[in-house]
Amino acid sequence: MKKAIVAVCAFLLPAFALAQGTPSTPRIDKRQAAEQKRIDEGVKSGALTGKEAARLEKGQARIQRMEDKAVADGKVTPHEQRRIEHAQNQESRKIAREKHDRQTARK
Repeated sequence: MKKAIVAVCAFLLPAFALAQGTPSTPRIDKRQAAEQKRIDEGVKSGALTGKEAARLEKGQARIQRMEDKAVADGKVTPHEQRRIEHAQNQESRKIAREKHDRQTARK
């Protein structure tokens, strides 16, 4: 019985450590999803042209790379968090600006 418990602990401990080892950034992820939804809605409604959408998607990818780099070392520092949120603020403004300019997608 004792060996069975030790075997189960030996199996579950690394899995638990892996799950706890990667830092979670739910706030950043949630905002990225919301911004992506705004871009998709802009394309669907015609408020964004193909070029505008591609440019905005590129900005979202840049922010995702920033997040991936911050998470890579196992800890997202407050400085990294602020940098990412600042970049998200800038991209959010770009999305709003592009969606409300006079350009529309041709149908």
